[in-house]
Amino acid sequence: MLGKALATTAGNLFLLLGSLVLGIVTIAAGWLPPRGRWALAVTRAWAAGLLRVSGVRLVVHRAAELDPGSSYVYLANHQSLFDIPALLLAVPGRFRMVAKQSLFRIPVFGWALQAAGFVSVDRADRTAARQSFAAAERRLRSGGSILLFPEGTRSTGDTLLPFKRGGFLLALRTGLPIVPVGIRGTRAVQARGQRSIQPGVVEVRFGAPIVVADFGVRRKRELMAEVRSRLAELAGMRPGEVAEAG
Repeated sequence: MLGKALATTAGNLFLLLGSLVLGIVTIAAGWLPPRGRWALAVTRAWAAGLLRVSGVRLVVHRAAELDPGSSYVYLANHQSLFDIPALLLAVPGRFRMVAKQSLFRIPVFGWALQAAGFVSVDRADRTAARQSFAAAERRLRSGGSILLFPEGTRSTGDTLLPFKRGGFLLALRTGLPIVPVGIRGTRAVQARGQRSIQPGVVEVRFGAPIVVADFGVRRKRELMAEVRSRLAELAGMRPGEVAEAG
């Protein structure tokens, strides 16, 4: 296992140079048919490289088999930058992430996210956020899955933050099942606001798909509570209050 100093140096260097090189490749691959598929393959290569040079070992657990050819709405907890490479490698099949708009403003990296078909969302602007989720809905209806962080930002404690409604409304509007995804160990690798990287093991745990038709729009809060409970268990966190944020 790499030492902390070596992992920090290698990981941050890869984030800088590796992201630049693979970002350019992703942008080029984004134009190859079928659009977005080759770009996703490049982003997965980036993810594998980042975890390797940072001394991070990924372990994936699945409560049920997920069909790579089917579409799902994946909802995951969020603790660290390293959640993203872990999920890129763990989530099966073709999918896109919904990510905060600020990431898309980063030269090359943001362009690569766009080339890979990721969806930007500006939660501070309700109109823009609605447009983003409308775009996510169109992507879902055209095939593939979508992944969101319902907390909206990285948590710093062991209790899940209040959930945003977007991912749940997306699942209810499309009728697609929700798959809760619990991530463990990424905060220990690199906590929010930290530059240092601690080598270690990251676990990604997939829960069984939740059929949203069993709830419907009128029971949305019950659906959110069910997902929150399962997600907290998978992530080894406390669920906290069942709160519905806008």
